[in-house]
Amino acid sequence: MTEIQVKAAAAEKQRKLMLSILFDLIGCMTYLIPFLGEFLDIAWAPIAGFILARMYKGTIGTVGGIFAFVEELMPGLDFIPTFTLTWVYTYMIKKQD
Repeated sequence: MTEIQVKAAAAEKQRKLMLSILFDLIGCMTYLIPFLGEFLDIAWAPIAGFILARMYKGTIGTVGGIFAFVEELMPGLDFIPTFTLTWVYTYMIKKQD
């Protein structure tokens, strides 16, 4: 890889981390609205699944998107940082393989 490609890859990695944290915070915001928050999760669940599947291509994105969808639909599981965990798996755990 050239130096430009390395910098572009590092920038993409950082951008995905920032977006992952942002989307996890959006998913947790429903805790701020008692009772109504769980209904908002119904709208956020397919959006979160779609976004995660597009952010991370291949099997990781597909499995992560399905997990994000189910996690957002299940009451009380909003605290799981699905996007950030997917980033950690993609760039830290899988990289070691």
